[in-house]
This record gives sequence, C-alpha cells and structure tokens, in this order.
Amino acid sequence: MFSFNKNPVGIFDSGVGGLTVFAEVKKALPNESVFYLGDTARVPYGSKSVDVVRQYSLTNVNLLMTLGVKAVVVACNTASAAAISFLHERFTNLKIIGVIDPVVEYLLTRPELRRIAIIGTNTTVASGAYQQALLRGNKNLDIMAKACPLFVHLVEEGLFKGEITEKAIDMYLSPMKKNPPDALVLGCTHYPMLRDVISDYFDGRVEILDTAFYTAKKLADILADDGMLNSGNAEDDRFFVTDDPNSFRATAEMFLKHKVDNVFHI
Repeated sequence: MFSFNKNPVGIFDSGVGGLTVFAEVKKALPNESVFYLGDTARVPYGSKSVDVVRQYSLTNVNLLMTLGVKAVVVACNTASAAAISFLHERFTNLKIIGVIDPVVEYLLTRPELRRIAIIGTNTTVASGAYQQALLRGNKNLDIMAKACPLFVHLVEEGLFKGEITEKAIDMYLSPMKKNPPDALVLGCTHYPMLRDVISDYFDGRVEILDTAFYTAKKLADILADDGMLNSGNAEDDRFFVTDDPNSFRATAEMFLKHKVDNVFHI
C-alpha cells in the first residue's frame, strides 16, 4: 500500500550552504530520505532583489513538489527572509518551514539572552526579518545585525580557519568584540562552517546559535505532530543542482565529510 509518510523531505538552498541544514535534518530524522535542491546556477541569492528571490523560491518548491516531497525546508536565510510568507500563501497544503522562525522561537524561551547579534547576507540583514521577529516576541531585546558577505566565499573555498578567515572575522565583528552580545545567530547556512573560529574570536564568551540545528528540530516536531514520520528505513538521499553536478559533489563532500552519490543536474 502506498504511504505518503515514506515520501522524502525536500530542502532547497541557493547553492551549497543549505547542506549544513541537510546534515542536521539527517541527524534529527535518520529514517527520512531527503531530496536536496541547490540552485547553483543562480547563486547567490543574497545579492538579489526580494521579487527575484521569491520567483526563484516559487520555482524551487514547484520542482520539489514534482519530486513528491511531503514537506519543504527553505534552507536559505535570504529566501526565508524574503519569501516564506509568499510561499505559505501559495502552497496552503504543504508544510514549509524556513530557518528564521525556529531559532527565534528558541531565543524567546531564553530571556537571559538580552543582547543578540545577527550576522548574515546583505539581503537577510537588510530585510530585518530576524530583528522584527525577535522584537515581536520581546520588545526589550537589544539587537545588532551585521552583513558579512565574504564569509560565504571563504566557506566555499574551504577556508574554515587560518589568517585570511581570522582577518575577515575581525573586519566584520570587531565592533561587537568590544561589547560582546549574549548570543550570536549564524544567519546564513554557510556560517556554521566558521562556528568554531567565530567562537574563539569571542573567547568562548558568546553563545553561538546555528539556525540549522533549530530548523531540523522544528521539522522533526512538525512531522511527528502531524503523523508524517517515516516509520521504516530511509531510502537513498538525492541531490539536484541547476549547474555542474561534479563541482557540487566536491563541495558537498567537503561540507558533509563523506562520499556523496546521487547528484543530478536538473
């Protein structure tokens, strides 16, 4: 008998950064198969207009639906900021979650974390999505936000630490170091690859929050509450990209630290 619960979970991102979300989803939901869509031909989304990001996101969800997914994670912070409400309005019967609300919900359970920093792409920071969501829940928060566009390029070059990376971190975050926040949100899915070096920069005094972890937990809760969990074994994961699959495979293996098969151009 056909079981919808066995259908895969879909994840889309502008490129490879969403693989940090993929990894956390696999940890949280080991019995689920995951179809990952990386729009590598049109990366980055962080420098695109809101209207363009919405159209790209619409195309991505439509494509994942043709592949039979039962839920979609918008693993891109830029797309989550620009398009999540837009997508909810157009796909009323599909579970769609972004990477912003889950970590915001967590922060609002931690009132002792009063000074919060957000780092992300230009579009994510300029949208004010994190700031507005946090202040809706607690008007007394002290929030600072900083766009750190070079971090994406450092990660994609595999420069997770070293002199160049440390100089870039200091360039962007030195104003925060003088008066550190209580918590810093990694508001781009590439940034978790720099988590350790950012933590070291603040001498371990700042709680570093990875949106991928809280997104995966939220997805697990939604699937469990709605009776959509796969009770059997996971089938093979698949990766779909809009540009060169070989280039994606090499970067994915660097991110995930294991061999990556089933990569398809779409």
